[in-house]
Amino acid sequence: MLPAGWWPVIGGGLGLLLGSFIALLTARWPQGETILGRSRCDRCGARLGALELVPVLSHIILRGRCRHCGQAIAARHWQIELAAAVIGAGLLWQFPALEGLLLALAGWWLLALLILDAEHQWLPDALTLPLIPFALLLPGLPLEQRLWGAGLGFAGLWLVGFAYKRLRGRDGLGGGDPKLLAGLGALLGGWSLPFLITGAAALGLALAGWDHFRGRPVNAATRLPFGALLAGVALILLWLGPDWLEMVR
Repeated sequence: MLPAGWWPVIGGGLGLLLGSFIALLTARWPQGETILGRSRCDRCGARLGALELVPVLSHIILRGRCRHCGQAIAARHWQIELAAAVIGAGLLWQFPALEGLLLALAGWWLLALLILDAEHQWLPDALTLPLIPFALLLPGLPLEQRLWGAGLGFAGLWLVGFAYKRLRGRDGLGGGDPKLLAGLGALLGGWSLPFLITGAAALGLALAGWDHFRGRPVNAATRLPFGALLAGVALILLWLGPDWLEMVR
């Protein structure tokens, strides 16, 4: 049995490695590129060696620039790696056991969905739908809570999107949002749904207010990635753990 102090270290290390993969996945997949090829510079296309692929550290050593062409490397790479490390370390610090490792896997899964929706307004079925059975098999919550969370999450958001389109004549939600909420309902239980939706709406308003404060235009045409907002709030609830509801009652 590992000492409790080792679990966050393992989670952080795995997070760095998986964060590198998530950065690659979310950059290439929406463009229709393979995710199996060798890593390369986004600017000059030069293949990167092993020492150029060490998460976060390579960015620091190379001062954020490609060794071959000298152009700046997109900061999103190390930012995603660091975010994944924080998710892994945080969840395995909170839950230093196999359960924490499974929750960390769910957290990295949500991070990938958050980035895809934030950057490309895309929630692929290949990620949203498998999240549902994965969440149903997790320990911690009764299966019935997960099942009705998945069903109510999908049905509720699908009906909202359907009603909006009938009333306004255009889509107000993407097709992936109800599937994501079904996965989150299965992951966190049915009681989480009001907090997820309210929290996502509040986060969206906060981001819109921040844009307004910075002088960026905010109007009716401004699109907020609701799936990314849901995933962000879900990461917070995931860290609070199965007993989070007791904290707000």
